[in-house]
Amino acid sequence: MIYLDNSGTTQPLPEVVRVVSDVMLNVYGNPSSLHGIGLKGERLLEEARQIAAGQLGVDPSEIVFTSGGTESNNLAIKGAAMQYRERGRHVITTEIEHASVYQAFEQLRRDGFAVTFLKPDHLGRVSAEQVEHALRDDTVLVSVMSVNNEIGTVQPIADIARVLHRRRKTLFHVDAVQAFGKVPLPDGLEGIDMLSLSGHKFHGPKGTGVLYVRNGIQLHPLLAGGGQESGRRSGTENVPGIAGLAKAMQMSRKRLHTHRRQWSEWKQFMLERLADIPGAKLNGDTTREGGAPHIVSVSFPGLKGEVLLHALEEHGVYVSTKSACSSKRNVPSRVLAACNLSEAEAEGTLRISMGQNTSREDIEQAVKAIEQTVRRLRREVGEN
Repeated sequence: MIYLDNSGTTQPLPEVVRVVSDVMLNVYGNPSSLHGIGLKGERLLEEARQIAAGQLGVDPSEIVFTSGGTESNNLAIKGAAMQYRERGRHVITTEIEHASVYQAFEQLRRDGFAVTFLKPDHLGRVSAEQVEHALRDDTVLVSVMSVNNEIGTVQPIADIARVLHRRRKTLFHVDAVQAFGKVPLPDGLEGIDMLSLSGHKFHGPKGTGVLYVRNGIQLHPLLAGGGQESGRRSGTENVPGIAGLAKAMQMSRKRLHTHRRQWSEWKQFMLERLADIPGAKLNGDTTREGGAPHIVSVSFPGLKGEVLLHALEEHGVYVSTKSACSSKRNVPSRVLAACNLSEAEAEGTLRISMGQNTSREDIEQAVKAIEQTVRRLRREVGEN
């Protein structure tokens, strides 16, 4: 089996599985309980918070554990907008955000907020100048993803942060779900007020996530209850999952430069081979500087991405067509449409995404299978 859908989810590392299993068996106390078993869980929770903060270069008090990227994004966006709505009711994002960001802004729009959706260029990138021109006196929040989950284009986060630094009442949220462990983040998350991570995107457990919230920022909580996570996220903490998340963060960041170098090399190999397939179109920014090293998006107009996906599965190659959170909806990709792909190009798109378990042999075999499959399917539909 050749698994190349790591932007959808990743296989947990064996070390992570061992940590989760050990904690489930031995540290099962509720960390809010006052007895010794509960206190053991609380200590482990705070150790994990220290580790997560260390990997991001921030203070442990700025770490909120969540159930994943969707919750982190919703808490940041709706929590900040509702908390600071008296400052203003204008918010800014882009047309190419993950559904958990895009739909959160749609909810704010229905609740009476004015929302500006920035359109990217054909590479899938917005500019700091676009953000600056969209700002208003009543803008309270800007949210821009670090790495696009469908085409891999990297956004100019540092440039946007510099623009917003002069606007202290405008908060900056970054969805870094596809970035952590793949591309470097700013030292100490400088200029970023809130940042979202999801454990299962970097070989951690599903159902775990992080929201970084800069000290001094208040969020209107989405969940009412026992006031866990300093009142920002009620609910008994998932201690085994959080411990596994912390382990995965350590290992992913430690291996970042090695994997980034490998992925970049293998991506270049794929781009060159895929570009030679008649009719193929590479999507996003394919330069080393402008694109994430682990994601390749390629379109084969005239073919259906879903048909290609299942044909490749017969070869033991597993890829995707678009975001896993939207793949079962039979509609063209909103992200690809925003990048001005035609309907035929969008419908014929595959996303190939690498992870820590990917090998050079996997990439070579996958590319060969794609070449053979495209040729066969084009013959079947009467094309050369």
